[in-house]
Amino acid sequence: MRFIFNRPLIKGILFLGLLTSTAITHAEPAKNEELFTFTTWNKQTADGLKGFFEVPENRSIPKSRSLKIHYVRFPATGKQPGPPIIYLAGGPGGSGIMAVNYRFDMFMALREYGDVIALDQRGTGRSNDLPNCESRQVVPALEKISDAKYIEYHREALRECLTFWHEKGIDLAGYNTLENARDLQALRQHLGAEKIVLWGTSYGSHLALAALREIEGSVDRVILSSAEGLDQTVKLPARTESYLDRLQLAVDQQPSAKAAYPDIKALIKRVHTKLEREPLKIQIPQRDGENLDYLLQRRDMQRIASSFIADPKSAAYLLGFYRSIDLGQVPAFDQVPRRYFPDGFHNPGTPISLRAMPTAMDIASGMSKQRKLQVRRQAENALLGDYLNFSYHYDGLARELDLGENFRSNPRSDIPVLLLSGTLDGRTYIESQREAMSGLDNATLVTVENAGHNLFMASPEIQETINLFLEGRPIEKTTLTLNLPDFSPK
Repeated sequence: MRFIFNRPLIKGILFLGLLTSTAITHAEPAKNEELFTFTTWNKQTADGLKGFFEVPENRSIPKSRSLKIHYVRFPATGKQPGPPIIYLAGGPGGSGIMAVNYRFDMFMALREYGDVIALDQRGTGRSNDLPNCESRQVVPALEKISDAKYIEYHREALRECLTFWHEKGIDLAGYNTLENARDLQALRQHLGAEKIVLWGTSYGSHLALAALREIEGSVDRVILSSAEGLDQTVKLPARTESYLDRLQLAVDQQPSAKAAYPDIKALIKRVHTKLEREPLKIQIPQRDGENLDYLLQRRDMQRIASSFIADPKSAAYLLGFYRSIDLGQVPAFDQVPRRYFPDGFHNPGTPISLRAMPTAMDIASGMSKQRKLQVRRQAENALLGDYLNFSYHYDGLARELDLGENFRSNPRSDIPVLLLSGTLDGRTYIESQREAMSGLDNATLVTVENAGHNLFMASPEIQETINLFLEGRPIEKTTLTLNLPDFSPK
C-alpha cells in the first residue's frame, strides 16, 4: 500500500499531541499505563491513558531484541461497551497517535462502543527507535537524467541503507505486516480483552486484512476505508487511467472547470511530452527563505501526480499545476503544503534518505509475479508510468524480506467487515478494493460517491454508517454522496 500524502520525516521519537498528567475516574490503568489528558493541535482535550507493551522485534529469532509498542487508550463512554477498537494508521509509517489530532471527533464518537485505541505500530511515532538512513546518493538538481539513472540512484541508496541498518543492529526482517498483525494479538492480551475491533485505513486496511488470517479468532469485526489488498501494495497503472476517466466526469459537472479541463488525459500527456523535450527550470522555496533552482522533469510530474490524485481537493491543485505548465507558466507549488509532495521534492540536491519501517514493510508485502508482469506491461502506456509506488523499483534488492505468495492471497473469513470506498480515490482504486474483499463472506460494501482516499471525516453519514455497523444493525444505504470541490482554476 502505501500512501500518506507525503509521510513527514520522523527523526527520533515524536509524540504528537500534548500529554499531561491528570486524574480521571472512569478508567483504571492497565500494566504500563498512566493517566493523562490528550490535547490536540487545535486545543481539543480528552482524558485517557497512555501506555505500552513489549514484543520481540523478530519472533522467529529466540533472542531477538525487545520493542516497546506505544498507544493511547480513550476509555469507553457507552453503557454497554464492546471490545476495544484499535485504530490502524496508513502509510505504512503513519502514527496512530498523531491521527487523533485530525480525526478527534471520530475517535470520541466511537467511545460509545468500546475503548478506542490509537496505536503507534512498530517503527512509527512513539514506537520508533529506528535510525533514519541518509545515503551518499544525490540526484542532480539541474541535470536532465534518464529514468533508468534516476531509479539506480534510489536502488543504490537502498543498498547503502540496508547495510547501514544491519550495522546498527536493526533486524529488518521484523518489520513486516505479519509481525504487525501479531503485535495486535499481543495488544489484545495486554488489555485482557477476549476480542478486538480493527479500524483501519489504507495500509491500516492491509494490516487488518492480514490480521483476519493471522489472528482471526481474536477479531470481532473490522471497519475499513480505502482498502489495500494483500497483493495490492504496488498499484496497477491501468486503474489510474480509469480513475482519470471518473475525475473527468466529475470535472464535467462544473461548467467553468469543464472549460478549463476539457480533456484531462490529453492535458497530462501534452505536459509530459513538453517536459520530456525541455524540462522546466523552477525555484523551490526553502524554510530559511532561500530559493533553490531545480529542473522539473516529466518524471517529477508523474511522481507529484501519484500523490495528488489521492483526493478530489488535491486533484484540483494538480490540474492547476498541469494547466500552468501547459500555458507556459510556472506551477504554484508553494501554495500547497509540503506534505502533499513526494519525499525529497522540496529539498533538491540533498542526499536520498529512507525510513526503515515503511521501506521494509513495502518490500516485505511485495507483489506477486503476475502483478509484477501486469505493472510492467501497463506502465508502458500509462500516463503516470510505474511511479505510483516507488517500492516497485526496489524489486529484487532484499528478497530475504519478502513474505511470499501465500501472504499475498486474499483472506477468507465470515467475520463482519464494513468497507467504505471513494469513487475518486486515486490511490486505492474502487475496483481494486472490491477485489480485496472477494474472500470475505460477511462484508458490507458502501460506496461514497465523490470521496477520495481520506474519507473518514468527509461526511456525518459516514459516522452514522459506522455506528450502525458497530450496533449490528442493517446498513440499508450503501451509497453515500458528497459534494465535489471546485475544480475550476484558482
